[in-house]
Amino acid sequence: MRVSVRQTACMRAIWNGEVIAESNDTVVVEGNHYFPAESLKPGHFEDSPTTTVCSWKGTANYKTVVVGGQRNHDAAWTYLAPKDAAKEIEGRVAFWKGVRVEP
Repeated sequence: MRVSVRQTACMRAIWNGEVIAESNDTVVVEGNHYFPAESLKPGHFEDSPTTTVCSWKGTANYKTVVVGGQRNHDAAWTYLAPKDAAKEIEGRVAFWKGVRVEP
């Protein structure tokens, strides 16, 4: 069984000096903050064809982060239809590849 923690402090995802997501309702799984989809700032995300599969979460779909004309390919991911063990992060978005997540 995997443990997740609901974070109630305001968290921000920042890339290239721009806040691209902000929420006081993130779910932390394996050290990653998963933000609600509605907390993403419009205009900073493009869908990517990239997918990966996690044995207990399911298939992740990726997004490219766009700020100031620069693209950070596949720097965000989401589980649109996770396995039962990961239902808590369904539709939420997490970050990597240089995107800072901080209070």
